[in-house]
Amino acid sequence: MGTARERIQEFLTRFGQERGFDAGKLDEHGGGQVARGSATVQIRVLDEQGVLLVMSQVGKLPAEGREAVYRRLLEASLFQTSDAAFAVDGKTDAIYLRALRRLEGLDYEEFEDLVHTVATVADEWDDRLRK
Repeated sequence: MGTARERIQEFLTRFGQERGFDAGKLDEHGGGQVARGSATVQIRVLDEQGVLLVMSQVGKLPAEGREAVYRRLLEASLFQTSDAAFAVDGKTDAIYLRALRRLEGLDYEEFEDLVHTVATVADEWDDRLRK
């Protein structure tokens, strides 16, 4: 079935076709994206680590009250995010919802589930965190 990038490109193309949009091509770094609701889902093939990363930025950390936000995100990651979890980029203070999966043995249904999960949860939580 080719390289991991070729396989993920096939999955991405199929994902878009099944939903009636052009999902585009992975870039030279193995990255692509799809918009679902208010969420933009980034897809990254991390060849060196042998991992697929699916993530969506859902907000930014506030200047104050960070402890409460961290707690809320950690608690939500336990049961409210399915296969995904929240993460924070320490350089930019961006809050992401992300899911990781080994590339080895990944099939289309798992890819679809990861993208759908991240998109659905991110679409809900970007609105919650804005409030």
